[in-house]
Amino acid sequence: MAKHKNAFKSGAGVWLWLGIALLTLLLDQLTKIAVVGAFQLGETLPMTSYFNLVRVHNPGAAFSFLADAGGWQRWFFTGLGVVAAGIMVYLLRMHTGQTVFCLALSLLLGGAVGNVIDRLLYSHVIDFLDFYYGTWHFPAFNVADSAITLGAALLILDELLRVRRGK
Repeated sequence: MAKHKNAFKSGAGVWLWLGIALLTLLLDQLTKIAVVGAFQLGETLPMTSYFNLVRVHNPGAAFSFLADAGGWQRWFFTGLGVVAAGIMVYLLRMHTGQTVFCLALSLLLGGAVGNVIDRLLYSHVIDFLDFYYGTWHFPAFNVADSAITLGAALLILDELLRVRRGK
């Protein structure tokens, strides 16, 4: 327990994880700025037989959940993102030596803040990665969503490794 208190007080190691979160956030925002500058809403640029660049706006959450809810969801998901970001920074400071766990949190943090910025600035999240097969399209997503997904997968991996070490 003392080790965690010292890491929390000194902030040792937390800067690496916050730097990864910041890089994730910057990559997310820069790609969204590029898409907004290059595409009109709804415009599509085919890249391969299974992938398009497209500009879509998502006022909801993942897979457009609550997209038609009337506007309150903007503030709900913004608040949720802010609270989650605060918790993740706290956890990063408490567990700086846990590599997989902290990498997961860093990706989640950068992605969550990236989407919060979109909601605050535009009232929606800018999505642009469109994968498809035939006429079926996976819901469009962005760099922040990719980081959140990878972070969640790493959290699951970290837990599986932790349980395995405990046996």
